[in-house]
Amino acid sequence: MAARAISAATISFGLVSIPIKLYTTSESGSEISFNMLHECGTRLKQQYICPKHEVVVPRDQVVKGYEFAKGQYVIFSEDELKALEAQSSRMIEIHEFIPVAQVDPLYFERAYYLGPDKGGDKPYKLLARAMQETGRCALASYATRGKQYLVLIRPFEDGLVMQQLRWADEIKSFDEIERIDATLTDTELKLAVQLIEQIASDEFRPEAYEDEVKKRVLALIQQKVDGQEITFSEAEEPAGKIIDLMEALKASLEGGRAQTPRKGPKRVPSRGKDKASKEA
Repeated sequence: MAARAISAATISFGLVSIPIKLYTTSESGSEISFNMLHECGTRLKQQYICPKHEVVVPRDQVVKGYEFAKGQYVIFSEDELKALEAQSSRMIEIHEFIPVAQVDPLYFERAYYLGPDKGGDKPYKLLARAMQETGRCALASYATRGKQYLVLIRPFEDGLVMQQLRWADEIKSFDEIERIDATLTDTELKLAVQLIEQIASDEFRPEAYEDEVKKRVLALIQQKVDGQEITFSEAEEPAGKIIDLMEALKASLEGGRAQTPRKGPKRVPSRGKDKASKEA
């Protein structure tokens, strides 16, 4: 079944315009969620309560305000709120092309697949191929639903993905994080590198991993649906805690050599894609 587009837009750079469609990248209904119920089993309704007058406030009496000082608000009407919103232009305007490695994943938020709209097949493919050749991605701005977004358009497989980014002022400085300048020995660093190399992989294969917690929760939910009771037991504390760093590194290396082959991806020898895929 073909994916359904959630929106349409146009990528613009220079005199080139590419009509595209946006698609979600996530599977709907993949997350487990619980509803709020009364003890009788009836689903609850959300209400707003005014603590000053101790009354339930109907939605037609709810207004929006901005807290400009502690406990002080300026109230906006619906028309004033609309005036504050950015105009949705459906135009994704490219500002510059940058190396994809220069964008730290810390800035990434949600992602969208981009597909060509009517008449956009050739310029869409050309942009994707050109970015693959240059190793660069496009930094652009996009206004929709009353907000403006900084986005990154990058090649993905044989097409394009649009990554919504955080603005610079939305990122907390790492300088605020307290750290101690610890001294490392050459031996400690060498053992740590050996441990990394021991379980290293040259490919990212997310399909090799599963959400074990989700599987367990679904099994317990089915158990409950079938009328069975669910019992809770405390997780056991890991035995033999290792405090000394050198001892921990050595034990990790020895444990890694003795353990059975991992389910996750392994380092693939550089002997061609076909042979590597057989060995995976």
